[in-house]
Amino acid sequence: MSFQHAIVWLDQTEAHVIHFTRDDSETDVIKTSSQHQKAGVPSNNRAEPDYTYMDEVIAVLTDAKEILVVGPGMEKLAFMRHMTKSHAETADKVVSVETVDHPTDVQLLTYARKYFVKSDLTH
Repeated sequence: MSFQHAIVWLDQTEAHVIHFTRDDSETDVIKTSSQHQKAGVPSNNRAEPDYTYMDEVIAVLTDAKEILVVGPGMEKLAFMRHMTKSHAETADKVVSVETVDHPTDVQLLTYARKYFVKSDLTH
């Protein structure tokens, strides 16, 4: 099935990508293989970005026509910087980057559908 819209919620440990239409959806969950948060090694809490993880998320998004990027912290901004630098054609499809805490997938899909209804009405 072809989906026009996608929403990605991500933090440093996992991403939930939902491709959807008004009536249907598909969800992918991508987890980072990085152990920077679990290692227990003292740090300044500024882990290096996991570009392999980000590339895996971007690969799932490439077929979407419009993308909404959301998340609770700074990871969504690092993700956008990486996507803009290394995957410009996918970054050009991003319509907005917003702060969203930790929703369930159902809440995330509801949020995205409401967002794109408003967006589609203004185009």
